Amino acid sequence: MHTYTLHFFGFGESWGFGKDYYFDQVMSLYELMDRAEKWELDGLQITKVDLLTTAETDPFGEENLKKVAKAARDHGLFLEFNASFQAGSDSRVNCNVKEALQIGHWLDAELVKFSLDILRPRELYGSCFHPRVMTQMAARYEEFREALPLIEEYGMQVAIENHTDTFADEILWIVDKLNHPLIGTCVDTMNPLQVIENPHYAMEKMLPRAFCCHFSDDVIVVDPLGVHDIGAPHGQGSMDCPLMVRQIREKSSMDKIILENEIAFKSMDEPIEEARKREMAACEESIRYLREELKLGVRNR
Repeated sequence: MHTYTLHFFGFGESWGFGKDYYFDQVMSLYELMDRAEKWELDGLQITKVDLLTTAETDPFGEENLKKVAKAARDHGLFLEFNASFQAGSDSRVNCNVKEALQIGHWLDAELVKFSLDILRPRELYGSCFHPRVMTQMAARYEEFREALPLIEEYGMQVAIENHTDTFADEILWIVDKLNHPLIGTCVDTMNPLQVIENPHYAMEKMLPRAFCCHFSDDVIVVDPLGVHDIGAPHGQGSMDCPLMVRQIREKSSMDKIILENEIAFKSMDEPIEEARKREMAACEESIRYLREELKLGVRNR
């Protein structure tokens, strides 16, 4: 599970109320590990924000990160690390490539996932490989290229995500240019909508190179205020979840998916306590649906 699934609890990153508005952290990463073990999850994809709950000083230092890694092992959980270059709302998740790799290494993480945080032109339609985009992509390419010796030293997979600012073909461009067996894609099932791209097309293109998948199911709503994709429990959104699982199994060699919910406020004046209740209920319903209806496996104890 990606910890952003419980972002109203202060996990993952805070999003939606402007630059560096933070939700209170009302649960620690260790408490979430307890719940993940109870839910019989296999692992967690975590961010720097989650690590803030594990130490009052130097949360990203080697000693603390190795303590977090041991706690995960004791809970029977794998860890993956989720990094951003320039997050749109919560700068606490930002890392450069080498910093993210070092954190991932000390966490004994199986994988480090990056969003590229590309600033696109206003005209999204038809903007794949836009010159202003490719200037930024080239800079990202250079940073990953310079980090290849460290990636090889740590022997850790790197997954580059089609975040809300990139087309599938742009992600494949940078992965192809880097041309390294430890560098692949992270396929997010809902993010293509943010650049007006067909999610089915994006999955078909990216899955053969995928190390990771953010598996979400949002509801597409059209009303007098416009068109919205609103987070929902899996199986209650507008995506065909059984089809997506078949795509993953047929097109990729991945043996796991990372579930992610994107529950939003019902209204701008909804109390945060109510939002947290709905978010937790959606998380638990998604786990039930994926396990009982899609028959995704329960980990071996």
